[in-house]
Amino acid sequence: MIKVSKSKNNDLLNQTSILSQALPFMQKYTGKNVTIKFGGSAMGKDKLSSCFAKDIVLLKQVGINPIVVHGGGPRIGKMLDRLKVKSSFIDGLRVTDKETMDIVEMVLSGSINKEIVMEINKEGGRAIGLSGKDALLAETKKFKKKKSSGEVEKFLDLGFVGLPNKINTDFLKWCIQSDFIPVISPIGYGKNYETFNINADTMAGAVSASVLSERLILLTDVKGVLDKKGNLITQIKLNEVQSLIKNGTISGGMIPKIETCVEAVKNGVKAAVILDGKLEHSILLEIFTEHGVGTLITN
Repeated sequence: MIKVSKSKNNDLLNQTSILSQALPFMQKYTGKNVTIKFGGSAMGKDKLSSCFAKDIVLLKQVGINPIVVHGGGPRIGKMLDRLKVKSSFIDGLRVTDKETMDIVEMVLSGSINKEIVMEINKEGGRAIGLSGKDALLAETKKFKKKKSSGEVEKFLDLGFVGLPNKINTDFLKWCIQSDFIPVISPIGYGKNYETFNINADTMAGAVSASVLSERLILLTDVKGVLDKKGNLITQIKLNEVQSLIKNGTISGGMIPKIETCVEAVKNGVKAAVILDGKLEHSILLEIFTEHGVGTLITN
């Protein structure tokens, strides 16, 4: 006869309670699209990458349609150094020439993308690796960085850096309907079929809007947007964003992330969230709990 200790029994009851509490959220999201940007330091850690893959497969298993867009900045820099390719910068922004672009594509589409695909497939998913060039997924226009100097305004040429102009929504919907999990590297094609590097957050925002995602989730290296005392701001309305930027609450690298979220919500995404990718199973905590664990951006 096997006896179950009281503490073990309590653990089992806690687990069943957690599962039952997740039920209404599973029902809410069933059949809905969720776009997740995977990046930051979580990508370089085996345990966090494994947790991420399990979360993605679980979402698919309960009837949610995850779409993954990934970055890979640090890996690109390391490969450029390894191949002794010197990068030039304008106002702190990397200029992507043809040689650099070839290496960026090799790292993003040829290496990182396939690692994420196999991690998901290893956990029982059906991931398919894509770049914006596959099936002409991401038509791209050249990114022009505006710079003002006194009364003179000019544009900086950063080379093969682009912005998504049009997403092949029909192809993405086909992937979802075929029970695949799209894993997309932020590479696009131009009007002359040249290759462009796209910021991963920006790519995720465009993809999420194209399929009217229920959620856009940006995994970062911080908890979300913090107030001036370092406390997490759990929700921000669109009409509050500019004042938070103006008073310095939202600053630095958080500004473009917030702008991506704002643009996505304006273009049909139900809500966007910025959360800590270093927290294990942060995606599940965000989707299947009442208050989530990041900063929610809504209308």
